[in-house]
Amino acid sequence: GTYSAAALTTLGVYFLSDNMFSSYSENSIGLFFAVIIGLAVGLLVGQISEWFTSDHYSIVKNIADQAKTGPATLVLSGISEGMRSAAFSVIVVVFGIGGAYTAGDWALGSGGGIYGIAIAAIGVLATLGITVAVDAYGPIADNAGGIAEMAHLPPEVREATDELDSLGNTTAAIAKGFAIGSAAVTALALFSAFVQSAGLSEIGLNITKVEVTAGLFLGGMFPFLFAAMTINAVGRAAFKMIEEVRRQFKEIPGLREGKEGVKPDYTRCVDIATSAALKEMLLPGGLAIALPLIIGFWNKEALGGFLAGSLVTGFLLAIFMANSGGAWDNAKKYIEAGGGAGKGSDEHKAAVIGDTIGDPFKDTSGPAMDVDLPETKDPTEIEQPEVKEEPSVRPVVEEDKRTYEKQKDHGTDMSYENEKSETQKDDKELSQQKMSIDSINTTSAARFVKPAEAAAKPQQDDDTSVAGVNKKQDQEQDT
Repeated sequence: GTYSAAALTTLGVYFLSDNMFSSYSENSIGLFFAVIIGLAVGLLVGQISEWFTSDHYSIVKNIADQAKTGPATLVLSGISEGMRSAAFSVIVVVFGIGGAYTAGDWALGSGGGIYGIAIAAIGVLATLGITVAVDAYGPIADNAGGIAEMAHLPPEVREATDELDSLGNTTAAIAKGFAIGSAAVTALALFSAFVQSAGLSEIGLNITKVEVTAGLFLGGMFPFLFAAMTINAVGRAAFKMIEEVRRQFKEIPGLREGKEGVKPDYTRCVDIATSAALKEMLLPGGLAIALPLIIGFWNKEALGGFLAGSLVTGFLLAIFMANSGGAWDNAKKYIEAGGGAGKGSDEHKAAVIGDTIGDPFKDTSGPAMDVDLPETKDPTEIEQPEVKEEPSVRPVVEEDKRTYEKQKDHGTDMSYENEKSETQKDDKELSQQKMSIDSINTTSAARFVKPAEAAAKPQQDDDTSVAGVNKKQDQEQDT
């Protein structure tokens, strides 16, 4: 199903990229390659998770072999393999980011690499439908096994559900890889959006600045703190559950002996689990929202470092915990299916301990990272204040827009024309003022000049008379 979805995505994206982007770029096929690179990253990250969690491959079988020497070596083997799977996943993501950036630059020119990375996330999530379907398959098979055991169905039914549950652990790990891989691939695009919205485009994020370095360490710390809080929450809920089971064994007659007709109080156990699941997540969830806000109000450059640190360590922890937990669980099922000494043996007891450690890894803290990273990586929409325009500024903006459109249509330098028009307007106003003053002075002087003297006085060629104007024009022509 996954490979069929990938093939359909490839065909669809090829035709869509040519039709949608051909008018914007001569190399629109580059965006097609960006999506295909993202698709390849998603498939490879999922395949790595399958290699490290499926009992059909040697890694899980080697972990099961470590149970022969006790739970300590089995746990150590599972931890090391989970870390190794995270390393391989990071290498795939790094090559994917570089390839998508190059394809975007080729398609859209300088600056198009960021868009190429962003659109590569479409490829990572292109098979999301089938991925979610196979992810839901795991819990369904697990619950079917629990129902078969509680209903005291024949052993072969439980064996079939265990086989399905083992496959479900692998599909769950693949789905977690897809989810966290999409966040990692789009990291550079998200950082670019943050830098622009925070007004850091010119200065960038300088790691030598104390604020950025402090935010980087705080961000690297937070996924570990989040994981610790969720694992402790599982431990506290398990403690309450065990105490309740022991109470029922003591207070309900015949329950420990398994007498017919005696039933435990399932409702109380379900209530403990659901209440703990809701209450224990209040503090971790609140921190995931509040901590980026607090750091952002303190210093936006520190927030950039925080986002970078939390994304890197969160991606590594999510892959590590999901794959380690799935490997421990399937190692136990491999022993139960006959790959080892079988149920009830010392090997099986050691594998059960590993599975108990792996459950909060793969079912709590690992999936919680998939939710935690989107909460912390893009808080800029909340934290960055909106710049509102003053009403008096708006007409100027509209006038500038109309001027630009006119300039673009006529191919003229409108800024020069506007400046020239303003200068001519000022000269005209000064000329009018000068003429008014001269008129006033002439009228006032005429009151003190005798009519006879005025009549006898010869007309002089000043600049305001017709003769003076003609004389001035003759001088300009001679010059």
